[in-house]
Amino acid sequence: YQTMDGFGFAMTGGSAFLINKLGATDKANLMKELFSNDSTAIGISYLRVSIGASDLSASVFSYDDMPVGMTDPTLANFNLSLDTVDLIPVLKQILAINPSIKILGSPWSPPVWMKSNGNSVGGTLLPIYYGAYAKYFVKYIQAMQGKGIRIDAITIQNEPENPNNNPSMSMSATEQANFIKNNLGPEFQAAGITARIILFDHNCDHPNYPIAILNDAAAKAYVDGSAFHLYAGDISALSTVKTAHPDKNIYFTEQWTGANGTFDGDLKWHVKNVLIGSMRNWSKVALEWNLASDATYGPHTPGGCTECKGALTVNGKSEKKNVGYYIIAHASKFVPAGSVRIESRLAADLPNVAFKTPSGKKVLIVVNEGSV
Repeated sequence: YQTMDGFGFAMTGGSAFLINKLGATDKANLMKELFSNDSTAIGISYLRVSIGASDLSASVFSYDDMPVGMTDPTLANFNLSLDTVDLIPVLKQILAINPSIKILGSPWSPPVWMKSNGNSVGGTLLPIYYGAYAKYFVKYIQAMQGKGIRIDAITIQNEPENPNNNPSMSMSATEQANFIKNNLGPEFQAAGITARIILFDHNCDHPNYPIAILNDAAAKAYVDGSAFHLYAGDISALSTVKTAHPDKNIYFTEQWTGANGTFDGDLKWHVKNVLIGSMRNWSKVALEWNLASDATYGPHTPGGCTECKGALTVNGKSEKKNVGYYIIAHASKFVPAGSVRIESRLAADLPNVAFKTPSGKKVLIVVNEGSV
């Protein structure tokens, strides 16, 4: 079946801020434990970062913020801004440990001057700025490359059907198709950008959204695949999209563990659905949200998630491992990038998924849902 790109987490701005506050020795040891491929580590092989702020950043920002009422269609003001403080230094430290780790970039919102409501929450991308926003993606990829950080892929918009987060933006399938085929795809081509374009990045209840875009041949030509979350719908939606367009890839890019969850309940549900479920339905990655939070589930933007539990709780001097760490470690430690999913039979109360690793080992991940 599919070849795996990897397993990992969202390295949010808040995650990077907390990790970067650790002492040099503690931080180096943690980075080695998370990202090294040796036997003492869990071998995280894939990260998702936000393009600009996510709701788990300490503040809302883009890479081209302007005073109210002003615009910058030439992107003369573009800069990586707040990400140079924590995120980029942490990513550089990770890349020194694992140079082959893949990084996915996802925007929560474009600069507010590009939006219909001039606000970080909700609104839509104004058509007059489609071209400028395509160039914004190009500048982001080029600027990160200039810092030594290769962006392997981007999604067009995090949760395009959720306009309530801070930041956020609505984007219909028609709008996303038009943006890809008329602006982003040609702009990437002209600039020689090889980062993969992945569409949707939202819930499994609407597989019709990515299918509608892939049914547009002009948009499909630029697209590598579709990304999903599982806050609504069924994980089988990934196979629905794969069946409709078998030549395009599938990615599972986000699922949170919350403040009120239980360790055993979250471990079983996530391993069954996020790991086994997404893999048996063609996903090339499985990512949890998010890598680190503090004891009060911060930092986050005003209106951002107040109950998102990091895989690690970082208190400034040390870190505690939470359920998200173990969910991903069950796969990342044993199934390196380049492994191939192979056939395995389903038995009663034993959902499972099997892989063959590049070194020829076979790995079976199983959840026991029975009473024995």
